[in-house]
Amino acid sequence: MSEDRTADLARFLGGAATAVRDGASTAVGTGRALVALARSGVVRPLRPDRLAGIAAGLVRYRLSLAGGYAAGAARHPDRPAIVDDAGTLTYAEVHARTDGIARGLAGLGVEPRTRVGVLCRNHRGAIEAMVAAGKLGADVVLLNTGLPADQLAEIADELRLHTLVVDDEFADLVPAGRTVVPSRTGKGSLTELAGTPGPAPGRPAQEGRMIVLTSGTTGTPKGATRPPISTIAPAASILSVIPLRAGERVLLAAPLFHTWGNAGLLLAVLHGDTAVLRPRFDPGDLLDTVAAHQVQVIIAVPVMMQRLHETSEPWRDGHRPRIVAVSGSALPAGLAEKFMDRYGDVLYNLYGSTEVSWVSIASPADLRAAPGTAGRAPVGTVLRILDDEGRGVPPGTDGRVFVGNDLPFEGYTRSDVDVERQDGLIGTGDVGHLDDAGRLHLTGRGDDMIVSGGENVHPGPVEELIAASAAVREVAVVGVPDEQFGQRLAAYVVREPGATLDEDDVRALVKAKAARFAVPRDVHFLDELPRNPTGKVLTRELPGRD
Repeated sequence: MSEDRTADLARFLGGAATAVRDGASTAVGTGRALVALARSGVVRPLRPDRLAGIAAGLVRYRLSLAGGYAAGAARHPDRPAIVDDAGTLTYAEVHARTDGIARGLAGLGVEPRTRVGVLCRNHRGAIEAMVAAGKLGADVVLLNTGLPADQLAEIADELRLHTLVVDDEFADLVPAGRTVVPSRTGKGSLTELAGTPGPAPGRPAQEGRMIVLTSGTTGTPKGATRPPISTIAPAASILSVIPLRAGERVLLAAPLFHTWGNAGLLLAVLHGDTAVLRPRFDPGDLLDTVAAHQVQVIIAVPVMMQRLHETSEPWRDGHRPRIVAVSGSALPAGLAEKFMDRYGDVLYNLYGSTEVSWVSIASPADLRAAPGTAGRAPVGTVLRILDDEGRGVPPGTDGRVFVGNDLPFEGYTRSDVDVERQDGLIGTGDVGHLDDAGRLHLTGRGDDMIVSGGENVHPGPVEELIAASAAVREVAVVGVPDEQFGQRLAAYVVREPGATLDEDDVRALVKAKAARFAVPRDVHFLDELPRNPTGKVLTRELPGRD
């Protein structure tokens, strides 16, 4: 992002009219975003000294997380930026502390494009590590807290991690030969590095990248490199459906190492919001936190809201958030209506991926009108459903989902793998269709489809039929090898407490509404489905898949 464009943006955030000196298409996207930011309250008149401070922060660190906190320190220095179990930090404190941490990391050999791994739960240390590394132009690798030691070692070698910022509980997992920085307290910790004296870090020669790991539900996760943000147009896409506002309190329940949790943090900083963090998810704790901090926005993954709904507990002290925005895994078709009946029409569902960021967003009205929908393509997003030859298909016809937007990933860190691309669009790997209103409905993963006795079968619709039963808490349906038919479906069912559902009952749920070849021949009852921290089912850990 050029200094002229950064200065233009800073002036606009201060309420001044300005021209956008971009190419035509970028100017349109930026203009949309600025209008959206004005509507959300980000744009407002500012004192000249604060305007100058915002411009200086954005010129130095661009539209990065580091730039956001630097601009926030100039614009609203005393506003709470982070609230976690250690207390509250203001925007000015985060900016000052991360200056010190950056100086400390530089002393450990971190420099532009050095890779720094962050293995932390949701607390200030995770954010400070990302911001400080960004101030040095280092690449940040967000590590899943559910990684086993062998996968962590493989990833550390593959991505050439120089330094790891680690919570104490994960210290034993870190492979030898890496510089380790404790995320909280103790010798060499972030807290200690925050006191490193010296001048403010200068503008890095290169802007670092954020590297997010794929879900790894079937194998070792891949690194997906996120591009630097060069325009605020992506904000227009999200804000065109999800009505975020400036200066609110946002509970980031989704893991910060996940694309959605990280996106929620960036949106919170852009809006000058207070990020409320809890290290672990618990439904009762979430309700307590929302009430205690008067949270207006919750960023979460669907399984969290499913667990909350299962408690049957209402919002506490009469305070209801305006927005509960979920992403990261499939939203069960029946959950949306049941959740909104209890907690209000506040639920938004964003469908996306590490590779494409977002594809579609469902508003509460969409979820009422078409339960289970993944929503519509928001502003600035191209969504197409293509057949196997790359041709568009009519509404109601299943095909492969392709998308184009302002923030696709740059590629995997493994050079031998890539996503499918068609005419500048990226394939999500999912199969689905559009209804007559332009809403997307997902059938399932393209690679989850099986061929059983010559018939193509998608597990997704079978899951929905079983999940619709009041006796079923959750279900996963997958393909398993079959000597006679090539493959067959197997259902893994978690019953509601006290339910007496048996194998024949499960088969009957499918047989009543689907073809014979879609009826699962194997039915397994489990106490719970194996999931990763974002709620995706770890199919490789389901029993009897060999």
